[in-house]
Amino acid sequence: MDITALVVIGIILLVLVVLGLGVIGIYNNLVALRNRFKNAFSQIDVQLKRRYDLIPNLVETAKAYMSHERGTLEAVTQARAAAMQAQQRALSDPTAPGVIAGLAGAETALTGALGRLFALSENYPDLKANQNMMQLSEELTTTENRVAFSRQAYNDAVMAYNTAREVFPNNIFAGMFSFNEAQLFEIANAAEKEAPKVSFS
Repeated sequence: MDITALVVIGIILLVLVVLGLGVIGIYNNLVALRNRFKNAFSQIDVQLKRRYDLIPNLVETAKAYMSHERGTLEAVTQARAAAMQAQQRALSDPTAPGVIAGLAGAETALTGALGRLFALSENYPDLKANQNMMQLSEELTTTENRVAFSRQAYNDAVMAYNTAREVFPNNIFAGMFSFNEAQLFEIANAAEKEAPKVSFS
C-alpha cells in the first residue's frame, strides 16, 4: 500500500471521527435541552399540586355561606378533577403529543370556574370577611403567581429545545433519534390569561 492510499485513508478516518464527534455533540445537546424543559415542567407540577390542594378548602369554606350557589361550587370541583387528570397525563410524559395542550385547556377551565366563584363571593359580605377565606385566597393568589412564573420558565426551556432541534444539521439527527417537538404551555383565551381575582380587601 503506497503512501497516498494511507493519506487518503487517514483523511477519511479523520473526517469520520470529526463527523461522529459532531453527531455525539448534537445528540448530547438535545438530550440536555429536553431534560431542561422536563425539569421546568416538574416545577409547574409542584405549583399545580399546591393549587389543587387549596381548592377543596376554598370550596368547603364558601359552601357554608353560598348554599344557593351549588352549581358554581360543583363546577369548581369538577374543573379541579379534570385539571388533576390532565396534570397526571402530562406528568407521565410531557413530550407526548397533545398532553400539554390538554393541561392548558383544563387549567383554563379551572381558572374560569374559580373566577366565577370569586365574582359570586362578592355578594356574600360574611364570606368576604371570613378569616379562613381571606387566608385561602391570599395563598391561592401567591400560587397563581408561582404557576405563571413556572409556566414562563417552562416555555423558555421549550423554545430553546425546539430551536435547537429545528436548526441545521440538528434537524436531521433530531428526526433520527426521535427528538419530537415540545409544546408550549399556553392559555387559550387572552381574557383568561389573568389569574382569577381573589382579593377580599
